[in-house]
Amino acid sequence: MVTLFYDSLCPLCVKEMRKLSRWDKNQQLILEDIHHSDFAARFPDVDPKAANRILHAKDSHGQMVYGLDATYAAWHAVGKGYWVSWLRWPVIAWFADQAYLFFARHRYRISALLTGRARCQQCQLK
Repeated sequence: MVTLFYDSLCPLCVKEMRKLSRWDKNQQLILEDIHHSDFAARFPDVDPKAANRILHAKDSHGQMVYGLDATYAAWHAVGKGYWVSWLRWPVIAWFADQAYLFFARHRYRISALLTGRARCQQCQLK
């Protein structure tokens, strides 16, 4: 079981969560909105501001993982880890991590370019 802490204000982030939800046939992924009103009370060990800067997840071993490691954990949980596993290969990982950090910093602008919306008011997963 993997818990993924996502940004519900980001249209691209929500789009990926929808895709992961559809693939999650065995209910191995829990999606938690970092902007939900009771998030801090339910997850006191996760800083929502930090989780808004870089993707956070609690992997199947209960360990916190971040960035593309969180992405890999989520995709692996839904049986699609092989699609993104190459992003964790030693030579590629450094470059992939830099690209991810760029995306994370500019995801609202990138969302605007790709979807026509920079942000949404609590995008719905369904």
